[in-house]
Amino acid sequence: MSLLKKDQAASAVEGDLDLGEQSMSPRLLLKRIRQGDSGMVPVVIGLFVLVGYFEIRSHAFLKPENLINLFIQATIFILLGMAEIWVLLLGEIDLSVGFTMALGGAVAVILTDAQFHWPWFLALPLALLVVTAIGAVYAFLVIKWRLPSFITTLAGFLAFQGVLIYLVDDQGTGGTIEVHEKVLYNLVYGDLTPLWTWIFIVACVAFTSFRLLRKDLSRRGSGLSTEPLAFLITKVSLLVIVGVVLGVVFNANRGTFVPLRGMPFAVPIDLAVLAAGSFVLTRTKTGRYIYAIGGNTEAVRRSGVNVSRYKAFAFMFTGFTSGVGGLLYVSQLNGINDSVPSTLTLYAVAAAVIGGTSLFGGRGKMIHAVVGGLIIATIYNGMALLSMSASTEYIVTGVVLVAAVTIDSVARRSATSR
Repeated sequence: MSLLKKDQAASAVEGDLDLGEQSMSPRLLLKRIRQGDSGMVPVVIGLFVLVGYFEIRSHAFLKPENLINLFIQATIFILLGMAEIWVLLLGEIDLSVGFTMALGGAVAVILTDAQFHWPWFLALPLALLVVTAIGAVYAFLVIKWRLPSFITTLAGFLAFQGVLIYLVDDQGTGGTIEVHEKVLYNLVYGDLTPLWTWIFIVACVAFTSFRLLRKDLSRRGSGLSTEPLAFLITKVSLLVIVGVVLGVVFNANRGTFVPLRGMPFAVPIDLAVLAAGSFVLTRTKTGRYIYAIGGNTEAVRRSGVNVSRYKAFAFMFTGFTSGVGGLLYVSQLNGINDSVPSTLTLYAVAAAVIGGTSLFGGRGKMIHAVVGGLIIATIYNGMALLSMSASTEYIVTGVVLVAAVTIDSVARRSATSR
């Protein structure tokens, strides 16, 4: 097909995304919620409800030291969710992402251990390359051999679990390898100074506010519908308030014997992955085609787009993002062992879907994994404070996941009927 048709397809998808993010009046917002197209509203409300419940049950929940611990716990869930979103947008799934993540972390730990003693600037990129290659293998099997991604990645789930056990046990360290590389250890346990914490927060708030203002002015200049000015002012005001609160929380002393202040490095790493993933999905041709393929693969193929190429990109992005999560995972655990929990993959899917990403493809954002990961971490953290059993944690997370999928299904039925 002609290049013109390709550009038309990309423009159509971009228009759909823009409409999906388009702001609206309060009356139209309420109408969409009644029709089931509620966006992230129920998810955010649910997060606040969980926070309020755990704070009422335990006043230690909102203390700075616990909130920072919660952010660190959420890091893995968030990155797993962002990794899973790439393939969910296609209507595919990766059931092995948890062990892919752990395998990438294990490669980094083993290569920087005393036996091999690789420098971190070689070992960490190689670990990311390994997991990206795993995504490429999945893409080959799904695209060229037309194997279902469910079965393909389920096989990977089993196979890479075995590879991980073999690699760890083969080092002769009793099934556990500790992190000896300072840079790898500091990915989670290193902190920005209080001054740089404030500089980072102010920069993020200023940049986001600028983007919101620029988008609003651009839409007004083009004669497109825009949100009321009060909405824009409210958004910017909330950003400033959240930034101030986070700055105070991160810079509060959480040390016992020595002062410990500042934002953990894990938070900027999460935000960097969020920004990069969001940029690819919303500002590049690759992202627009990934959305379009998930919405209607055949229509995109008939417009002349190389569907296989963009599917391969998505699977490789899943591998790479899970690799970043793997580096933070081993940093958080201060090592890797041969008994990585199999629930990590389930949490990856849960974080993406609870946040608002559709299981049916074509709809989702990286920010969904952030909110979904925070919800899972809140449940995990709050129940630990209340000394609740692991069984209760799994049950509650399952109920939240079912509720999220129900909302997604209702939204799709409502959209179809309109």
